[in-house]
Amino acid sequence: MEILAPAGSPESLQAAVRAGADAVYLGGGAFSARAFAHNFDDDALRDAVRYCHARGVRVHLAVNTLLRDEELERAVDFVRFACTLPVDAVLVQDTGLLLRLRACAPELPLHASTQMSLHTPSGAAAVQEAGMTRAVLAREMTAKELRETRGAVSIELESFVHGALCMSVSGQCYFSAMLGSRSGNRGMCAQTCRLPFSCEGGTGHDLSLRDLSLITRLSELEAAGVMSAKIEGRMKRPEYVAAAVAACRRAADGEPIPPRLLENLEAVFSRSGFTSGFFDAPGRGRTRALFGTRREEDAAAATGAVFGELHELTREEYPRVPVRMTLTARAGEPLTLTAADAEGFSAAVSGDPPEPARTRPADPERCAAQLKKTGGTPFFAEAVECRIGEGLSFPVSALNRLRREALDALMEKRADRPAIPFTPAPFSAPPHPRRADGPLPLRARFPSSCLPEEALRCELCYVPWDTPPEELRRLLAEGFSLAVELPRGLFGLEEEAKRRLALARGAGVTRCWAGNLGAARLARECGFTVHGGFSLNVTNTAALAFYERFGLADTELSFELTLTQGARLGGTLPRGLLVYGRLPLMLTRACPAANGPKGCLNCKKTGRVPELTDRRGVRFPVQCMGACSEVLNSVPLELCDRPAELAFADFGVARLTVEPQAQWGEILRRCLAGEPPAGEWTRGLAYRGIE
Repeated sequence: MEILAPAGSPESLQAAVRAGADAVYLGGGAFSARAFAHNFDDDALRDAVRYCHARGVRVHLAVNTLLRDEELERAVDFVRFACTLPVDAVLVQDTGLLLRLRACAPELPLHASTQMSLHTPSGAAAVQEAGMTRAVLAREMTAKELRETRGAVSIELESFVHGALCMSVSGQCYFSAMLGSRSGNRGMCAQTCRLPFSCEGGTGHDLSLRDLSLITRLSELEAAGVMSAKIEGRMKRPEYVAAAVAACRRAADGEPIPPRLLENLEAVFSRSGFTSGFFDAPGRGRTRALFGTRREEDAAAATGAVFGELHELTREEYPRVPVRMTLTARAGEPLTLTAADAEGFSAAVSGDPPEPARTRPADPERCAAQLKKTGGTPFFAEAVECRIGEGLSFPVSALNRLRREALDALMEKRADRPAIPFTPAPFSAPPHPRRADGPLPLRARFPSSCLPEEALRCELCYVPWDTPPEELRRLLAEGFSLAVELPRGLFGLEEEAKRRLALARGAGVTRCWAGNLGAARLARECGFTVHGGFSLNVTNTAALAFYERFGLADTELSFELTLTQGARLGGTLPRGLLVYGRLPLMLTRACPAANGPKGCLNCKKTGRVPELTDRRGVRFPVQCMGACSEVLNSVPLELCDRPAELAFADFGVARLTVEPQAQWGEILRRCLAGEPPAGEWTRGLAYRGIE
């Protein structure tokens, strides 16, 4: 199993390599999902790649933020530079960047970032279909779900095994963006979830989860099909990295983990200890045991003595690279030593000729034993051959010098690798065709099938995926234009989704709303016309081109774009905007209402809508759908009264969630008429945007 370590700084990178990591992941000066880590400028990145390659460690470069049109070319140029080093893989979230890199560097391994919200077999299959070689899966997956995903694809699967657990599914958190214009999708997360938020009966920190740790269960992860064990923590200290890597290394190698190392690992950083998350079963994660905060006693455990012990883990090089050495000693010729590795690199050095032995000639076995003393280097002697002529002698110091010089020379050769071919492939798209003058066509999303009469004026109505077939037939007969909405969280529910889609198709519905890659592929494979949702996070023209090729009929744009930014996007794929509704701030498998003494309140059975209350008394509704819950904004978005600024869009979407059913018709009437907002409302990010 590959041990993949975070490297948020050169010091952490060295700690990871010396503690036994097989690979590291790091970010450059921009476009990294950990913008506040130290990260690496171009020179530091070049040095990091040489350092790692010399020692047999792979380097994965994170270019995993959402990009705007004006940023895309810079990101492509940055990856072009990375190909000259070369890095071993690039992590990508943005589908526009994915489209560009597949055209420019088809030999470059691309890894689907966890920010792509991959949590189903279809999700992994979608990125495999798009040409990616690895999927970094969502932290919330169970062992069973991992096994099902392994059976659906041939690409590599990577899973987090230690570190922070985000409350939200990665790529589906907009809390930081909405509250402070700092987008987690662009590496600027303000960790809003660690602030006080309370549900009824909760602890007052009902969005804060404990840290994940599955280090002692790596063999189970491997059996489930995971080949890369990823440690979270690009913003953590080198000692944290060293402790996590050392523990993972021992677990992966089948060695017992010293109890003291596990104690130090928890001491150096944890939040109320560790949790196995959802690995065992989803139900076990929907309880108070999953939640935790960084307490005073957690911080106090990180003593100087602990850091001192952990520093010892990186005092010497980790002997990773097998080497074969050949010593040749012939009368009258220089003493030579050749060192060669399994990758085809070799180096030869020479010294003074051997002398005739005065007493005892050089013994091949003793010479081999001396040459095997590679301690303090990243090499270990796999085999040593000594070809020594009869009656010759040379000092041990000569062997030591040759060994040192040969391994140093081999290190230099190993550090230089051929560049990955990169051919510029300019991207262009026509201006987006302007729709006909007139009111913005409206679509509406409903939490049930009880549609008001006003919905007949909507060009499309999204109803829940589990709407009974007889209800779908009734609505179609009454003249409503329908599509079913798949949940954004489909953990473990793909077979159920296929069954539901088959029922809907049998009832006459042929359209489907999909909010992630896996759902979009699933609906497409089931023969539906697929409409993409806001949660596909489309922020540039190339991403629109990607989804057009993927087979979408149209898509909503990310609501993290301003209206001005959205209007600049080109291409021919029809695009829409959320124009009304409580914006979803989080998609979370661990329901916030589960942090009470009774666990999940199961609001579907009780009819209650739980609420989160922040430290200022603002209330955020929580609504369950599929395998997840959505944390909704405290007030609805209102944009329908700005028709001139919405003219670039092909349609608008009114997203109804927790509004009383009796108000649905009036809300739609107001949206269709373009009337000013009523009550409390927000413009969202339509004008202020994000960093």
